[in-house]
Amino acid sequence: MSVLVINSGSSSVKFQLVDPSDGRSIASGLVERIGESSGHVALTYEGETTENSAPFPDHGAGLRSAFEMMKERGIDLSDAGVTAVGHRVVHGGEVFSEPTLIDDDVCRKIDQLSSLAPLHNPPNLQGIEVARRELPDIPQVAVFDTAFFHALPAAAATYAIDSDVAAAHGVRRYGFHGTSHEYVSGRVAEFLDRDPTSLNQIVLHLGNGASASAVRGGAAVDTSMGLTPLEGLVMGTRSGDIDPGVIMHLRRSADMSVDEIDELLNRRSGIKGLSGVNDFRELRTKIESGDDAARLAYDVYIHRLRKYLGAYMIALGRVDVITFTAGVGENDLNVRADTLAGLEMYGIVVDPERNAVRSKDARAISPDGSPVTVLVVPTNEELAIARAAARLVG
Repeated sequence: MSVLVINSGSSSVKFQLVDPSDGRSIASGLVERIGESSGHVALTYEGETTENSAPFPDHGAGLRSAFEMMKERGIDLSDAGVTAVGHRVVHGGEVFSEPTLIDDDVCRKIDQLSSLAPLHNPPNLQGIEVARRELPDIPQVAVFDTAFFHALPAAAATYAIDSDVAAAHGVRRYGFHGTSHEYVSGRVAEFLDRDPTSLNQIVLHLGNGASASAVRGGAAVDTSMGLTPLEGLVMGTRSGDIDPGVIMHLRRSADMSVDEIDELLNRRSGIKGLSGVNDFRELRTKIESGDDAARLAYDVYIHRLRKYLGAYMIALGRVDVITFTAGVGENDLNVRADTLAGLEMYGIVVDPERNAVRSKDARAISPDGSPVTVLVVPTNEELAIARAAARLVG
């Protein structure tokens, strides 16, 4: 039994064949540079990677190439015990709060929600449409990034704007990275051998995109992202929180169009906008060479992160666990140490030796017996999607 997980982006498609029972990745791959003159597809199976370069004019061509490569390596998806195809869909709006079996009506609703996630839902839907054509006899399941935050308390989900305007246009805080936050908070309970309903947690998902969540008793009570994935923490290329007046100011003063401002805040801001790079390894190199812009970018990043940490400590009242996850959270010891520096009065301490250990396993980086446990827990959104799809189709 296995589940094919597809994460379709604007110019790339990640795919992975997962055994949901034991979490094993059977095969994984990436199709990239879709729509460019030269595309690339790579498949890793049984420890060996096969690659091919060819133009992929659209997602259909890219996925068909990936499926053909899998077949050549001995994985025939139509006859390999694949019980479901699980698709990551970024925005479920107020319509979808659970993994959902895909049919024409679901596709239509995902398309209608594209106005809330114009950079994400359209490519997600392309991946779904291709997989439905290529694998028509296998159930397809949509797993939504917003689902974990669907039931946020009204005080956390509501923007203080005219309520009629908000209702008419679906304006509320939806939250994102929910699949990761749900998976990691569940893994924390397993790692600590605790009942998840007994834990108050702060989860910091720090990658190129970054978000924080406050989780009480297994349910999210707040999260940093909002109507779109732009709100909240400083990210690789996104600004995070910004005075809305900046948008009007740029429109009037710089004569920038809505699309130009969208491009600025989503792709030319954050760490990259301040330092010129968005990879934290490159940022660290620049900081160590004395680059003032890189140092400022890092300081702004940590400052915003600590603001959210403090807000969620107050929102929860009692914090049992703080967990770092995703690419930066799992690998950058400086970010972890600096985020929690000077918080000993709150029972939050990072052990330098434990923090310096590099591992792909879940691990504690706080001293034994600390009032607040600090963890590093690798996220696995593909496994979470695979398990959600497997549960739905039985």
